[in-house]
Amino acid sequence: MSTTLAELRSQVRGRVLLTGDDGFDQARRPWNLSVQQPVSAVVEALDADDVSAVVRYAAAAGLSVAPQPGGRGASGDVEGVILLRTGKLDELHVDASARTARVGAGVLGGQVQEVAGPLGLTGVPGSSPLVSVVGYTLGGGLSWFGRKFGWAADSVTAFDVVTADGARARVTADSDAELFWALCGGGGDYALVTAIEYNLHPAPALYGGRVVWHGSQAARVLDAFRRITAEAPDELTAWFNLMQIPNGPSLVTVDSTYLGDAAEGKELLRLLDGIEGANTDTRGEVPVADLGSITGEPTEPGPSATRAELLTDLDDKVAAALLAEPIDPLFGVHIRHLGGAFARPTRNPQGPLTEPYTLSMFGVPFAPDRAAAIAARQEALVESLGSYVSGRKPYTYLSPGDSASAAFAPEALARLQEVKRSRDPRGVFRSNFPVLG
Repeated sequence: MSTTLAELRSQVRGRVLLTGDDGFDQARRPWNLSVQQPVSAVVEALDADDVSAVVRYAAAAGLSVAPQPGGRGASGDVEGVILLRTGKLDELHVDASARTARVGAGVLGGQVQEVAGPLGLTGVPGSSPLVSVVGYTLGGGLSWFGRKFGWAADSVTAFDVVTADGARARVTADSDAELFWALCGGGGDYALVTAIEYNLHPAPALYGGRVVWHGSQAARVLDAFRRITAEAPDELTAWFNLMQIPNGPSLVTVDSTYLGDAAEGKELLRLLDGIEGANTDTRGEVPVADLGSITGEPTEPGPSATRAELLTDLDDKVAAALLAEPIDPLFGVHIRHLGGAFARPTRNPQGPLTEPYTLSMFGVPFAPDRAAAIAARQEALVESLGSYVSGRKPYTYLSPGDSASAAFAPEALARLQEVKRSRDPRGVFRSNFPVLG
């Protein structure tokens, strides 16, 4: 097989690495170092022509291609496939008058914000500026600003794709309604996206930041968070975090953004000001380009074990279960407020998120016994929440071991599977969480 795969080098201009080559192990590494990627080859595409060539080669050879700009959502289900790195597809164009952006598959959310922000505009970005816009959007995209503008995928107007036969095409709601629908939050199982175009939104002012207290204040902070989110306008987003620093203190934080005047944002969050002992408070006017500084997520790959769920409520029983015991060996328990536009009609195959909160639990599995302990604590917390866990998960929140079926209603999943069968009958494309599993 490696001899056959070596022919790839004559098909593309980008770098091709095979098993045994210097740099192969580094090139196939995902963001989450706990995930292994047993691929047969890594191709670093230089442009969309390289992507087409790889897809044609794979189709002729009976192989599969797994596209990844950086491997943020890697599941490990890539044995024997060609891993296609799209990080060099870095086209980025913002049209301020039309309020649109066009970005290649390698462009990161933070790069768009750096260009759009000074123009008084914003995309619909997630918490980390280092996530690719295309990968994030194909999974739907749960944004800081989703309560106001909906899923990131709701803002897309066009996809540039390579189809399963290696042809290039432009896909819009008018040109190919079914494929466009599938790509707007149904994952990347149906065509390989090389660029997207989407609408930007006005952001003339942004207020936000993080407030940090010692963990002993968790009950008071959670109570304030519940009261704030119960009355929050769509422009306000708040996230609650329990954190356990390894060999250090427990902490509790609230992260927030408000699309509007700073004085209005501060008033909406005034309940936080009544909780004594805050040792950090970064709230203030925030340039759109600096949105990623609020949570300060890791900037380098590392091992992690994450489990996410959707919560149907955050009432007294849920609050009691969340705070009943220390979260150790978890590093963090994270709750995001949804609602607003998330709960309204959407073209996203995942449908409206009627659950008002997400729950994410993550730890650092630096040893096998630690990984088992993290998984056990995650399971125990979910069990303690009982029927408050809805049973479905956003596609972009799926973790290794999860199935795409957790993200879609049966009817939507069946429709996505039909798109997969009709557009990629030989299984040339391998997404992180295939709809045909």
